[in-house]
Amino acid sequence: MPAAASALSAAYSRLTEAYPGLTVAERGPADPAPRGGGWVGATALAEGGADLDAFLAWDEAQVRRDYGQRARPDVVASFGLRRYAWPACLLITVPWFLHRRVPRLPVTHVSYDRGAGRMAVRAASFACLPGDPAAALPGAVVVPDEEALRARVRASVAEHLEPVLAAFGPRMRRRGRALWGMATDELVEGLWYVAQLLGEPERARAVRELELLLPGATTPYVGSAAFRVLTGPEASVPQALDSARAGGAPILTRDRASCCMFYTVRPQDTCVTCPRTCDADRISKLTAPAAA
Repeated sequence: MPAAASALSAAYSRLTEAYPGLTVAERGPADPAPRGGGWVGATALAEGGADLDAFLAWDEAQVRRDYGQRARPDVVASFGLRRYAWPACLLITVPWFLHRRVPRLPVTHVSYDRGAGRMAVRAASFACLPGDPAAALPGAVVVPDEEALRARVRASVAEHLEPVLAAFGPRMRRRGRALWGMATDELVEGLWYVAQLLGEPERARAVRELELLLPGATTPYVGSAAFRVLTGPEASVPQALDSARAGGAPILTRDRASCCMFYTVRPQDTCVTCPRTCDADRISKLTAPAAA
């Protein structure tokens, strides 16, 4: 598909460089949304009909193929929502994080082909700070400061996800706070993951930025970014040989506001940030790769 260069293009290109599993194609104002193949419009998912049925059939088949069992329908729906919301949030958070530009992307402006790992977007507008060269571009909305821009991030993500949550909610047997807990988790963990791929300085900056973005009491989101530090095990080698690992290094984690229900498929293999995972298990999971 042709890509229309915009104030967001550099951010989306860097996202794909860091995470090749997701590419973003920008559409011009007159370009139709992609159709056919594996494409589904976010509007179609929000309508909750046959397109959502087909979308969730992929998740059901994946569980049967990879784990040799069926998952409950509400679990399948939880998997499907998470797999949509995670990349959808990146469409908004990555341009903000990298270039301080926040696109407005209602469901009518986003399509997804998850089999190919690609999304097509047509930003309705974007917010930026005073002094940004992009402020002179069509569709730019200049806001006064960083907190106003953070408010735009929260509003843009909420505008996009609200109708999607409304469609998935009945199938997940969840509503209200539980649904927005999942939205909070995908907003935080998506950017946190991509920032780690961008390098240690960006990883540390992402934690600070997300704590400012979600300090708590930012409805409809649930709780804060919820990062915290655990103390890892002391090194098993003499400090003189490996001082970096001696003395119990700090380990960053966070507490999810929701559960993706993966434990119903693999009870022994919970996610490292799952509220069901105790700190001892988190430390074990997070230090196992380094120990190996």
